[in-house]
Amino acid sequence: MMDFMTALDIAASGMSTERTNLNVVSMNLANAKTTRTPEGGAYRRKTVVRAATDVDSPFSAVMQDSLSRELKGSRVLGIAEDSRPFKRVLEPGHPDADEQGYVNYPDINVVEEMTQMLTSTRSYEAEVASVENIKGMFTRALDIGK
Repeated sequence: MMDFMTALDIAASGMSTERTNLNVVSMNLANAKTTRTPEGGAYRRKTVVRAATDVDSPFSAVMQDSLSRELKGSRVLGIAEDSRPFKRVLEPGHPDADEQGYVNYPDINVVEEMTQMLTSTRSYEAEVASVENIKGMFTRALDIGK
């Protein structure tokens, strides 16, 4: 049986992961036309690398039944650069144009990024609703105990 704190830990880990994803998507959208970065070259689209993670300390994991030990949260492993090739656009007058007059732009699809943003927003909202439900159940359990 899952306790209230474990349920809160799972929801909080998902909220944290989605917040990071929203930040990365926002960064991608803000840099969709960036042709020059401090590192050199055009901006590279970034993605969040996620993984399932335990929500319990090792001691408490041993003390729980096998069903509860299968519960996982979410965490960010890192931010990866997308390996898509740049979009090459003929703009001979652009300051970042090469010898042939082509400028490298990030391969960022605004529709794809907005879809990612909506998905992350909906996931975050679902996790907030979970936290609210858990709080409500905890409060009702306290009321029953009075």
